[in-house]
Amino acid sequence: MSAVNDNLIASAAPDPEAEQFHSILARDGVRIERIVSTGQASPPGFWYDQPHGEWVLLLQGQATVRFHDEADARRLDPGDHVWIEPHRRHRVERTSAAPPAIWLAVHIGAGT
Repeated sequence: MSAVNDNLIASAAPDPEAEQFHSILARDGVRIERIVSTGQASPPGFWYDQPHGEWVLLLQGQATVRFHDEADARRLDPGDHVWIEPHRRHRVERTSAAPPAIWLAVHIGAGT
């Protein structure tokens, strides 16, 4: 776990080759993580189908998220957030590389 005064944006050291996942807090049924994306997207044809709910907040950069049950993808800018119900199929269509897309994800009902 990071120091109490860790900054979720300034402490991001992006890796252009891979997304970075940093656990901030894990307790019974709740996990909070910071995700740093540098142009990554879900593989073609891949859809997440998670057994738990997830709330995501985009802190920096841009991202596009698509839900299986919606006709249009959603563009996310800094400050935008979305709640993803359990088993709601979704995918990340794109993330910005410069600046990196920095997400705060709260998984509810997830194992720690």
